[in-house]
Amino acid sequence: MASCRQLTKRVLESALEGELTDHLGHEPGERAEGGRENYRNGQRSKTVITESGPVEISVPRDRAGSFEPQLVKKRQRRLGGVDEMVLSLSAKGLTHGEISAHLAEVYGAEISKSTISTITDSVMAGMTEWQNRPLDSVYPVVFIDCVNVKVRDGQVADRPVYMAVAVTAEGHRDILGLWIGDGGEGSKYWLQVLTEIKNRGAADVLMLVCDGLTGLPDAVNTVWPATIVQTCVVHREAVKKQRVASRRRTR
Repeated sequence: MASCRQLTKRVLESALEGELTDHLGHEPGERAEGGRENYRNGQRSKTVITESGPVEISVPRDRAGSFEPQLVKKRQRRLGGVDEMVLSLSAKGLTHGEISAHLAEVYGAEISKSTISTITDSVMAGMTEWQNRPLDSVYPVVFIDCVNVKVRDGQVADRPVYMAVAVTAEGHRDILGLWIGDGGEGSKYWLQVLTEIKNRGAADVLMLVCDGLTGLPDAVNTVWPATIVQTCVVHREAVKKQRVASRRRTR
């Protein structure tokens, strides 16, 4: 999916920018202190192979040529486990500590806590920009689904991440956003999520497809009153089977 590759690109590039910031000791646009002459020196294009397919990224460079990227090493062309990492870092609602803990595991023990903190700041800034970007005014179809990812903050726990994927008027797929949950979401939670999508420019959605999430249809009717809410076929058939089995047990 093209939208997944775009999100992967954003996460990888944000992390690499954080690595370079830590290497140079100053933020983009800041002047190096103490007579240091090394500074940012453009970018080079590189294609890496992920579970979502090939992703073209821009790898930042320094003038001295001493920067050695860690997340995507030089001459490395294949990245494994990227999809789950991207979901774990992109969902709105994660704390700085949760993102930092996940990045610490991704990078390994050889990376210092201060470096991880710098990379975390860069990733969060990139994700905030992506999460708040303007959306199209109308989407023919929006799908809302849930995947479970491992969130790390002291201990590892599975948390639901809700993904809103739209089909644009041109027929392309676009991830509108990802939101972390705790499994007990209701109409108030969904009202907040959908209102956020609408406030970013999505004035109308013709059809919203979901898998029976509690409180979501009521929230849809509040935010977009004319939107058709459709339960996905797979979930609908599963519910039918559960009902049939239940009736058989009560006979």
